[in-house]
Amino acid sequence: MKNKPLNAFNISRFISEEAYGGIILILATIAALIWSNSVFYDSYHSLWHELKVGFVWGEINMVGSLHHWINDGLMALFFFIVGLEIKREIMGGELSSFKKASMPIAAAIGGMLIPAAIYALMAIKYPEYINGWGIPMATDIAFALGLLALLGKRVNINLKIFLTALAIADDLGAVMVIAIFYTDSIDFSELYTAAFFLGVLIIANFAGVRRTVFYALVGFIGVWIAFVFSGVHATIAGVTIALTIPARTKISENDYISKLSKYLDRFKKEKPNDSSLLTKEQVHVISDIGELNEKAHTPLQKLEHALHPVSTYFILPVFALSNAGVHIEGSIIEMLIHPISLGIIAGLVLGKFIGISLMSKLVVWLKISKLPEGVSWKQIYGVAFLAGIGFTMSMFISDLAFKEEEFKQVAKVGIMTASLISAFIGMILLSRAISKN
Repeated sequence: MKNKPLNAFNISRFISEEAYGGIILILATIAALIWSNSVFYDSYHSLWHELKVGFVWGEINMVGSLHHWINDGLMALFFFIVGLEIKREIMGGELSSFKKASMPIAAAIGGMLIPAAIYALMAIKYPEYINGWGIPMATDIAFALGLLALLGKRVNINLKIFLTALAIADDLGAVMVIAIFYTDSIDFSELYTAAFFLGVLIIANFAGVRRTVFYALVGFIGVWIAFVFSGVHATIAGVTIALTIPARTKISENDYISKLSKYLDRFKKEKPNDSSLLTKEQVHVISDIGELNEKAHTPLQKLEHALHPVSTYFILPVFALSNAGVHIEGSIIEMLIHPISLGIIAGLVLGKFIGISLMSKLVVWLKISKLPEGVSWKQIYGVAFLAGIGFTMSMFISDLAFKEEEFKQVAKVGIMTASLISAFIGMILLSRAISKN
């Protein structure tokens, strides 16, 4: 049972949640755009950017705008959940073996490098814009799966799994890009503090500590706060903490089945007491079964199971509501033909398609991997376009890439335009590919 719980993760439930989350994300985006371009724009700006929350304790100043805490706090929790997903996929999912992982990882690499290269080529004459090269590297899994869900049960589950694995590998790449390239200055003393507490969590894992409260307290007080003051973006703390969460059971599968059978036999042997209440023995048995289930669970999967809906239905919609409110001033055409916007559109729409398609073809041609069962190349091409929906991660990176508010606004216009184009082309290709199967 050491590995089986990870393999038993309900991928259908995961995909379903992401799909519904994608729809909520679309609604939150529309709401943000309407709000920020209405007569209530001042209230939008005041709520997210001027309202200050937090605390001051001695020399520690943790006061910031709601927008700041969403991007540094809530998104750290989002990246923590991403970290749990990455660890689960590596240990027992679609990234757990070279044969399984080679195609989505190769596709993710192509889908990051080509878009970044296209943006860099288009912005090479403008040094002040070049820092946005990381923006078109991202894929928004919630949006992509949300649109895929609109095609219903005609979509092969293996295609959904491929897109999910691709997006998770893409997330890992985005985390590395943020950590390495979008960190201005580093306070190494704070990083040493974070490393110390990460060491404590790793030792606790090996020592058999399974209480999630312990990991939450040490992770927040020790690791996350140290990252906040280190200069490295706090979201990286979320991923690193997730990698320390135990992914082992305390009991083998055979022992679990054997003990559960004995408990059930004990429960059955109790005579009914002609009451809605259980007998004392039955209460003890149920308690014992609860303790047994705890031992059969992995803390990693319990946390992911509990937090994934929080991320999908709360964190990402709130992020969209606070970040997607692009206030259009002047000509929208000028914003669209701006080098930043054009680089992002070309990177997400063309770069993602070219990178994912070419790298997928390459690993299949080299016989390193093979097409998922029941999936055609036309469907892969459709998914390659859907991967051009960068949205959440792209917007997040745009806030790190540029300091000028004007550049951020132009980038977000480019991201939304590219995401719409990618979604439109991807859905048409997939609809035709599926109808012919």
